[in-house]
Amino acid sequence: MNEVVLEKNVINDYANYNNREISWLAFNERVLEEAEDETNPLLERLKFLAIFSSNLDEFFMVRVAGLQDQVNVGFNKPENKAGFTPKEQLEQISTITKELVNRQMNIYKELIEIQLPKQGISLLKYAHLTSAQKKELHKIFEEEIFPVLTPIAVDAYRPFPILLSKTINLLVKIEDELNDGTELSKIAIVQVPSVLKRFIQVSTTDGSYAAVLLEDIIIENVSKLFHGYQVKHANPFRITRNADLTIHEEGARDLLIEIEKELKKRKWGAVSRLEVKSTEIKHNLLHYLLDELEICSDDVYKVEGPLDVTFLFSFIKTLEGRFTRLFYEPFIPQPPLDLASDEEIYAKALKQDLFFHHPYESFQPIIDFIEKAAVDPTVLAIKQTLYRVSGNSPIILALKRAAENGKQVTVLVELKARFDEENNVHWARELEKAGCLVIYGMHNLKTHSKITLVVRRRHNCIEQFVHLGTGNYNDQTARMYTDMSIITTDKKIGSDATQFFNYLSGYTDKPNYDKLVVAPYDIRDKFLTLIDEEMEFHKAFQNGHIKLKMNSLTDKDLILKLYEASAVGVRIDLIVRGICCLRPQIPNVSENISVRSIVGRFLEHSRIYWFHRNGASKTYLSSADMMTRNMVKRVEILFPVLSLRIQRRVMNIFDIELQDTAKARVQDANGKYHYLETEEKRIDSQQVLLEKALKQKNE
Repeated sequence: MNEVVLEKNVINDYANYNNREISWLAFNERVLEEAEDETNPLLERLKFLAIFSSNLDEFFMVRVAGLQDQVNVGFNKPENKAGFTPKEQLEQISTITKELVNRQMNIYKELIEIQLPKQGISLLKYAHLTSAQKKELHKIFEEEIFPVLTPIAVDAYRPFPILLSKTINLLVKIEDELNDGTELSKIAIVQVPSVLKRFIQVSTTDGSYAAVLLEDIIIENVSKLFHGYQVKHANPFRITRNADLTIHEEGARDLLIEIEKELKKRKWGAVSRLEVKSTEIKHNLLHYLLDELEICSDDVYKVEGPLDVTFLFSFIKTLEGRFTRLFYEPFIPQPPLDLASDEEIYAKALKQDLFFHHPYESFQPIIDFIEKAAVDPTVLAIKQTLYRVSGNSPIILALKRAAENGKQVTVLVELKARFDEENNVHWARELEKAGCLVIYGMHNLKTHSKITLVVRRRHNCIEQFVHLGTGNYNDQTARMYTDMSIITTDKKIGSDATQFFNYLSGYTDKPNYDKLVVAPYDIRDKFLTLIDEEMEFHKAFQNGHIKLKMNSLTDKDLILKLYEASAVGVRIDLIVRGICCLRPQIPNVSENISVRSIVGRFLEHSRIYWFHRNGASKTYLSSADMMTRNMVKRVEILFPVLSLRIQRRVMNIFDIELQDTAKARVQDANGKYHYLETEEKRIDSQQVLLEKALKQKNE
C-alpha cells in the first residue's frame, strides 16, 4: 500500500519541485522581509538583519561548502528533485545571495542612517565625529585597543596567515621609499580582535546614544602600527570556512575524543566565502586575496556597508533598558492551562495528560519536572536525551543533583549536534563527573528525539512519567521558539520509553513499540501508511483532509505520496516555516495542497501531523520534520496525542495559524512566496496566541 503510483512524468518532472538550497534562501528572504516590515518595532527590525546574517553564515559554512566540495571532486550529477547540478546550484546561490545582501544593506542604511538618529541612537562614521569625540576615541585606542592589535607582515619569510573563520581582518598595503627614490609595496594583515566589543560608545552633548565601529577606529589609527611606512590602503575583509565535521565513527574508541579532534580542524576548513567592502578594496588587492585564499571571483561578496552585521545582536542588547518603546512589548510566558500554580506536576500527571505550548506557556514546569525528580526519595531513575541545552542549564544542574542523590541517571548527550558539539562535549564531561551514565548516541545516527522518563516507586508500585516534546530541553530558546510537549503516565508509552532508552544504551534488536514511532525509517513508513489510509477514507467518504506543520519538507517519497493524495482529491494544508521542496497548486499534481510559511517574532518550531480519517482523527507531535535526514539519518520520535482534550487544543492552535494574514506567506505553483491579500484587519497568529495565553491567566 505504501508504493507511489504517480505517473513517471510527474515523478521525474523537475518543475514539480523546489531545490532545497534555493528554498532555504527564500526562507531567509522572509526573515529579511521582517526587517523591512514597518509594523515591527525599530530595534526588532535591526535584530532580523542580524538573524539574516547569522543564518547566511551557517548556510555558507555547511551547505555551500558541501556543494563546493562536490564541484572540486568533479561530481556533476543533478539532485533528484529540481534537477540542478552542484555547479548550477552554486551559480544560483551566488546570484540570489548577492541580491539579498544588497537589499539587506539598503535596509541597514535606512534604519541606521535615517530612522535610528530620529530616536536618539547613532552609529557614527569616523568622519562625522566631533573633535571631542575623536579625542575620546584616541585615548580609548591608545589604552584599550592598541595593546591588543598584532600586525602580521606577509613576505617570503612570513607567509599569508591562516585566518579564523568569521573574523574581520584588515588587508593593509604599505609603502617604503628606497634610497633610489622608488617605492616598494608591502602587504600586512591586522585582525580586528574578537575579544573586544565590535562598537565603542562615545559621549554626546545632548544625552543621545552614539557609537563607532571598532574596525573604523582601527583603520583611522592603523598607521601607528607601521612606523616608517606610509599606509596606502586598509581594507576590511571577512572569510567563512567550511565547518562541516568529518567524524570517523568507524573504529573510534571514544566518540567524545574524536569530536574534540575534529572541532580543532573546523577552524582551518577551506574558504567558502570572502566578504569585502565594495567601495573600498582595489582590484589588484582583491585578486591578491583570491589567490591567497584559493577561491574564485564567484565566491566574493561585495558589501555596501559594514561586514558581519551580527554585531547588531549585542548593539541592540545595550539599548534594551533605555529604549523599551523600540522593542516588542515584553511578554512573560504564562502558567500552563493544564497546571494551576498550586498544583503539583506529578500529582496532576497521574490524573491526566498535561500539555505545554511554549513560549506562550512557561517552560518552568518542565524544569520543575526534572528538579523535583532529582530530590524526590521515591524516584529511582531519570533517563533523558539532550540535543541542545543552554549555557547555564538548570536541566543539567538537576540531573547532576539527581546522580549525587543516588538516583540512576542516564543521559544521552548528542555530541554531533551541529555547532553545539563543543558545548555538548563539556556537558557530557560534567555529567559523568557527577555520576551520571552518559551515552553519546548511536553509530552514524544523530539522536534528535526529545524524551525524558522518570521512574518512581510509590506504595510498592512502579510509576512511569514520560515527557515528550517537539523542541530542545533549553530554557533560553524556549522563550523564542514555538514548541509543544506532553507529560503522560500512559503505561504503553511508559513501556515504549523504557525500551527506547534500552535500545540506545545497550545491545538489543530494534524494539516493537506500541505507541511511539521511532526513526530511522519507521516514521516515514508510518506517514506513508497514514496518507494511504486517508486516501482510502476519501474514496469512501469524499472528506479526506490532512494538516501538517513542520520546519522543513524535503523527503521525495513523502512529497510524492502527498502529490498522490492531492491527485485523488484529499485536501492538504501545510505550514512549513523553512525549506519546502514540494510545490503546491500545480494542476493534476498538487492543486489540493496549500503551503504557507509563518515568520515572525518567535521561531515556529513545533511539528504537528493530523489526519482526518472520516472524523476519527489522529494527531501526532514529533521532533522530526519530513526531511530525509530526519527519516533515515536520525533517531526521532513521533508520538500520538491520546487525550481528546489535548488534540482539540493542538488543532485549535494549528487553525489559528492557518488564519494568519500578517506573518504568513503563501507559496504559489512556481515556488514563489507572497503575502496574503486581504482588505480585512490582518491576523498575526503569534499575537493572537500571546493574547489568548494572557486571557487564560486572567480567567
